Amino acid sequence: MARKCQLTGKKANNANAISHSHRRTKKLQQANLQWKRLWWPEGNRWVRLKLSTKALKTVQKKGLQTVAKEAGINLNKF
Repeated sequence: MARKCQLTGKKANNANAISHSHRRTKKLQQANLQWKRLWWPEGNRWVRLKLSTKALKTVQKKGLQTVAKEAGINLNKF
């Protein structure tokens, strides 16, 4: 599975690591992803998702069903 948030689509960012002498080398800034088991009340079951921490905060605020609907995700597949 790719390193990508299943709800928001967040993924790694290409960036430069700049040394003291100002040499630039490529690096990846990975998203902060966590595997989480969330209770889905409408489906009456647990759903395991790979989420960014930003998505976790959004789910806590709005609810899993609402966030999944906004993202266009069918939770029955998870």
